[in-house]
Amino acid sequence: MNPDTPLTPAAAHLSPRLPDGQRRVLSTAQLRSLGVSPGETAERCRPGGPWQQFLPGVHLLHQGPPTSEERLHAVLLYAAREVPSPGVPAQPKPGRPHRSGYREAMITGLAALTLHGFAAAPALLSLDHIDVLVPRLRRLRSTGCARVLRAATLPTPQEATGVPVAPVPRALADAVSQLTDAGAVRRLLSEAVRAGHCEPAAVIRELEQAKLLGRPHVVDAVDALLAEGRALAEGRLYAMVREFGLPDPVWNVDLRLPGGPHLGGLDAYWPEQAVAVELDTRAPRQDEDALWSEYARKREHLERLGITVVHVTPRKLREGAEQQAAVVRTALMASGDRDPAAYVVVLPR
Repeated sequence: MNPDTPLTPAAAHLSPRLPDGQRRVLSTAQLRSLGVSPGETAERCRPGGPWQQFLPGVHLLHQGPPTSEERLHAVLLYAAREVPSPGVPAQPKPGRPHRSGYREAMITGLAALTLHGFAAAPALLSLDHIDVLVPRLRRLRSTGCARVLRAATLPTPQEATGVPVAPVPRALADAVSQLTDAGAVRRLLSEAVRAGHCEPAAVIRELEQAKLLGRPHVVDAVDALLAEGRALAEGRLYAMVREFGLPDPVWNVDLRLPGGPHLGGLDAYWPEQAVAVELDTRAPRQDEDALWSEYARKREHLERLGITVVHVTPRKLREGAEQQAAVVRTALMASGDRDPAAYVVVLPR
C-alpha cells in the first residue's frame, strides 16, 4: 500500500472532498459529516470489507498497512480534542498558531524528531509507537501504535509535513524518556545542537523538568552536549571576529593583577582597548542564582578596573552575529574616551 494506491470504490466518492493527507484515514465523526453513518462504517470495517478500524474511532479507507503519513494522522485523529472537518480548511485557534486543525494534541518523541529532520532519528514506519502529547487531564489511554504522553502545559506546536509537532527540546525529552541506549541518546542530543535545532540550555531544561537527569546515561550525554555546545559557540565567536572585520583579540585567557588575585577567565580579550567578551554557557541544572552572582561579581570587578565586558550567549551569536559584532566594535571604539584601565597580567587559559 502506498499513497498512489487507488481508493476502494466505497471510498472513491469521498476522496474529491478530502485533503490529500486525509483521503484514506478518517474518524467516525468525519465520516458522519460526509454522510456515512456509524452503522455503514461498521459494516465496511467487517472482516473482508473494504475498510478497517485502525484505532478506536479512526478508520482507514482501504485494506493493507497504512503509510507513515496515515499513521501520523490516525494518531492525531485519535488524540485530538477537535479535528479538521474533511475538505474544509482548518481555522487557527486562539493561542494555537498551527493550521492543521488538530487541537490539544501534537506528535512528540522520536516521530517528532524524524519530522524535524533528525538524521539520528529512525524512519517513521520503523517505529512501533508514535508518541502524541496531550494535556495532563485528558482521559485518554495508549492503544495500538498511539502512545499517549501528558503535559501540565502544552508547548506551542510547530508544523512539519502538515501536522503539529512538539518543539525540539520537548520532543527530545519525550524521546529520551523511552530510550536506554546511551549511544542513541548522545547522538540525538548532539545533533540537536550541531544542526542548530536548539541551544543546550533549552534541552537540559526540558530534561530536568522530565526528571531525567538522574539517569547515568543521560547525565553522560548532557556532559558531552555541554562540551559540544561550548565548542560550537566558540567557533561562532571566532567566525564573528573574522567575518565582520574586528581586530584579532587574544583568545581564552586568564587575567590577574600583578602579584595579586585571579580575576577570571575570558573567551576573548583586546588588551590595548581593555575590552573582553565572555560567553554565557551556563547549564540550567546548575544553581542559576549562585552562578549568575559569580558572573556579576566578576564583571563588576573587571569594570572597576576599567575593563569593558561584553556578555554574549550562544543563541545571540547564532541568530544575531552581526549585531553582536557591532556591540563589540562600539566598545572597542569607545575605549579612547575612557580612563586607562588598570594594568593586568594576561595568561593563556
